[in-house]
Amino acid sequence: MDPKPAFSPESPAAVAALLERGRYIAEEGLSVALFLALRLGRPLLLEGEPGVGKTEVARVLAEGLGVPLVRLQCYEGLELEQALYEWDHARQLLEIRLLESIGEKDPARLRASVYREEFLLKRPVLEALELGEAVLLIDEVDRTDEAFEAFLLEVLSDFQVTVPELGTLKARARPFVLLTSNRTRELHDALRRRCVYYWIDYPSLEKELRIVRARLPELPEALARRVVALVQRVRGLGLLKPPGVAETLDLAAALLALGAEDLTPGVLEPALGALLKAREDVERVRGALAELLPLL
Repeated sequence: MDPKPAFSPESPAAVAALLERGRYIAEEGLSVALFLALRLGRPLLLEGEPGVGKTEVARVLAEGLGVPLVRLQCYEGLELEQALYEWDHARQLLEIRLLESIGEKDPARLRASVYREEFLLKRPVLEALELGEAVLLIDEVDRTDEAFEAFLLEVLSDFQVTVPELGTLKARARPFVLLTSNRTRELHDALRRRCVYYWIDYPSLEKELRIVRARLPELPEALARRVVALVQRVRGLGLLKPPGVAETLDLAAALLALGAEDLTPGVLEPALGALLKAREDVERVRGALAELLPLL
């Protein structure tokens, strides 16, 4: 029997309220996608530009549900062992030496003694399957290769893994699985079909202002509005690395730390490093401040 979904929210509005308690302002489409993924026991695939809040969804959701967040950070060259499990060879070797010291020489009994679950180092995917009631974040899955995608397909279909020495380990309940992608490469259609899909875009000015006010309530509203308006215009400059919501919050926090009361070139220029992450972008924005600030 397939494991049942671990979570079953009442409605998209209940999901939106849960996120908002964690100070995550979600648009209706995201709340509906999350609701459907949770109710149907399907993974949720979130795509969008870096910094728009994809990873934060998993953190806030886990916190709101009161369950562990298990994170698998993907990267080029990620091996299955690092996602699933590894044997603790150092402890196994010590166990063999201990058994041999008390006279155990039988190879079959030695092998049975060291291939036990206590010598298994559980990595994020196996850890989440064992927990069941957990949020498994597979972050930036687009940075892995197709072989790793194929592995994910198997896990997300059956919610079980096979350890040759131990047999099949199956989840008692389906953890909620959230995959994120910055779309640096196209994911395989087979993986997409396993998931509920949602694209997170840059927020509107009003939504981004709500986010900043929720996260930094001590920032005066007038200054917060000017910061958000500036970032929205900066995103239209064709930068190498346009700032996401995370960078908007960083800039707002930097201005608070500097005691800024208004946006002027003198205040902004030292703080641009909180907003922009490429030298060319800093120079481009610095040169455009005199034109941008009167428009806010």
